[in-house]
Amino acid sequence: MSTSLNNKRVLLGVTGSIAAYKSADLTRRLRDAGAEVRVVMTSGGCEFITPLTMQAVSGHPVYTELLDVDAEAGMGHIELARWADLVLIAPASADSLARLVQGRGEDLLGAICLATESPLAVAPAMNQAMWSDAATQGNIARLAERGVRLLGPAEGEQACGETGAGRMLDVPDLINATAEIFATGELAGRRVVITAGPTREAIDPMRFISNRSSGRMGFALAEACIEAGARVTLVSGPVCLKTPERVARIDVESASEMLEAVESQIQNCDIFIATAAVADYRPCEVASEKIKKDNNKLSLTLEKTTDILAKVAAGKDSPFSVGFAAETGNIETYARGKLQAKSLDMIAANRIGRDKDGLPVGVESETNALNVYWQGGEQHFPNTRKTQLARQLVTLIAERFKK
Repeated sequence: MSTSLNNKRVLLGVTGSIAAYKSADLTRRLRDAGAEVRVVMTSGGCEFITPLTMQAVSGHPVYTELLDVDAEAGMGHIELARWADLVLIAPASADSLARLVQGRGEDLLGAICLATESPLAVAPAMNQAMWSDAATQGNIARLAERGVRLLGPAEGEQACGETGAGRMLDVPDLINATAEIFATGELAGRRVVITAGPTREAIDPMRFISNRSSGRMGFALAEACIEAGARVTLVSGPVCLKTPERVARIDVESASEMLEAVESQIQNCDIFIATAAVADYRPCEVASEKIKKDNNKLSLTLEKTTDILAKVAAGKDSPFSVGFAAETGNIETYARGKLQAKSLDMIAANRIGRDKDGLPVGVESETNALNVYWQGGEQHFPNTRKTQLARQLVTLIAERFKK
């Protein structure tokens, strides 16, 4: 079973085809492969398999109505469109393909397809004559031009008793095809070193100086680079995150330990992505015993730590170096200053702090927005989940690296 669907969010659309009976098994096997699945059914799909069945196998309520007050209050078509890493319509009837071409949004699935910015894939399922009809073939061609992924169909005996092309792919083949959508190959054969999380600078055996970095962005980038075909080494400060599969992880605590780990891995590295929030200062002296609170005040003398990113970027035959800048204000000014001062190839900047509701922005959050700068260019990525943001950023890094 493929592991490339770990932590992926798949929105499964079920339309009016006899092959809808396969959707239950598809949902179960998507979950076995590590995906989280939400199901949206058209009225035609509900004629072939019940929403209750799909709810049982997905473990979540099934969405069927565009104007469902309860759904709109919590997770309407816009929320579902943003939630999904992939919208997969399986089975995709001839009618559903025609509706996609026309951009019709009068039902929930159609509205989601119009609203999503995530990849869209269809697994056709219909009679062989319907599949070979010029109208259907024209619709398929137009969808392909728009970047819609076509999964199948297969050939063989059909429910109507005829034989030919038009069968929905078997479930194992659909799982593999779905996993391949995330395996972009943009960094195939490249070696990437990524730093993530905070560092801790000891004050005494009990206390330390640190920061609010969760490490989520760095770990998401590691997974996205693996999907893109790279070999990834992740140097991580102290975080409570699971290591992405096929990623080599080195755990460190202090800035000096992170520097040592990076230097041990940077040779023959093609791309260095420094997402870690490395401490800028550390105590000059570390107490050997726990400091007692005998006085009303305690003074610490701090010294600068080595700037890991600047040192790597300034090295001989340095890799393509990508920095991160977390700022509370003047984001572009500070980011472009660091881009120039550290001789970076690219820098990704974001605002940190709290939003109007008091929730964390940028750090301690599962979402983020980035402004990315390089010499002569920039690109903005709006606020989204860090897993999706990582894939978008890796695509941009791959483009800039090749240039």
